[in-house]
Amino acid sequence: MSDNTLPPATRDFYLRAMRLLDEAGLEFLVGGAYAFERYTGIARHTKDFDIFVHPRDVERVLATLSASGCETELPFPHWLGKARCGDDFVDVIFSSGNGVAAVDDEWFHHSVREEVFGRPVRLIPAEEMIWSKAFIMERERFDGGDVAHIMRSSAERIDWPRLVARFGDYWRVLMAHLVLFGFIYPGERHRIPPGILSELSTRLQRELATPAAGERVCRGTILSRAQYLVDIERWGYADPRLAPQGNLTQREAAIWTAGIADDGPADALEAA
Repeated sequence: MSDNTLPPATRDFYLRAMRLLDEAGLEFLVGGAYAFERYTGIARHTKDFDIFVHPRDVERVLATLSASGCETELPFPHWLGKARCGDDFVDVIFSSGNGVAAVDDEWFHHSVREEVFGRPVRLIPAEEMIWSKAFIMERERFDGGDVAHIMRSSAERIDWPRLVARFGDYWRVLMAHLVLFGFIYPGERHRIPPGILSELSTRLQRELATPAAGERVCRGTILSRAQYLVDIERWGYADPRLAPQGNLTQREAAIWTAGIADDGPADALEAA
């Protein structure tokens, strides 16, 4: 897998970054456009290179790249670091902006072997790519099309029970994408195992038959860092991204929100 549109210096930088991490004994996975092409056949030419690492390795990864002359930073300390060399940069990803899709050992255990720029690598699993992209529903960016394309191309290879388990309490988000898949590809809806939708439908019916809890929470912040701020800032809804229900601290959520003004709502949302 290669990108012939890349300038040679950019390609060399990406290869050098991967070699340095290998030499330091640091595990990483390749995601972004290269994993997306592997799973869908759709080639995209992007300006960055996404690597996924375990949270425990983030500091060592950035230190290794810094020692080689890269400028490194941790703009969002709950999920994203960057290493820059001139105009080229590598995104070092260890979770998602909403704090849900944190990289753990399963990402590595189920990774896929591939070649990028002629070099053997491991790609993030299709299930984790769906899991992280499924929550991106900003006004300026909606990754539902990516989710549908991964399902269309990889339905028979997806570990569906594992994917359902990944979504956990947020199974409604997966169900929404599965229902949309049947709308987008009516002639291929049979490719989603019927037992999966049946299970989720049973959960939905069970939930509808249960009186709603009194908790005043807005899960919209898990789908968009911008569009549901009014709910938590003015209307008194709890933010489920925050501990103990979620994985973010107040400070991390504040930095993520401040990034809207710095980057624009569509930038750096999710590099998977």
